[in-house]
Amino acid sequence: PASMTTLTSMFMHGGWMHLIGNMLYLWIFGNNVEDSMGHVRFVIFYVICGLAAVFAQALPEPGSTIPMVGASGAISGVLGAYLLLYPHARVLVAIPLGFVLQTVRVPAGLVLVLWFGLQLLSNTMAQEGQGGVAFRAHIGGFVAGMLLIPLFKQQRFRLRAPWQHRA
Repeated sequence: PASMTTLTSMFMHGGWMHLIGNMLYLWIFGNNVEDSMGHVRFVIFYVICGLAAVFAQALPEPGSTIPMVGASGAISGVLGAYLLLYPHARVLVAIPLGFVLQTVRVPAGLVLVLWFGLQLLSNTMAQEGQGGVAFRAHIGGFVAGMLLIPLFKQQRFRLRAPWQHRA
């Protein structure tokens, strides 16, 4: 049935690089978010974020015939949750400097806020009706993750704003 397409689209990918990119983000950020809520709640959280992402992408253009595949929206929900749980955690980032990659540890809050800003900017620059990256799905999933994490996290985990100092 057509209703299953919404769910199954979250587990398909547009190619190996799409799959590898999504799995890299899930590997870096997913385990800590899963630890904050447990396995079963994490799966439910992930699927709800994915559904929110699908609707964020589809609602502005309900008649679009462009297919949408990938776990990016659900993983974006994990990123939104991570931003509120661990904004001061330091993540390893590779910065290209010409032909050389420099690695530095940067606060996750900075990385995720910049990533979200890039999604917003890319969405405003994307041409309507063109295929490509589903930026609205990324934005919708990220916002859903931020809104849902207070409901899914275990009580012992505190939410933190990225701009607040560690307590």
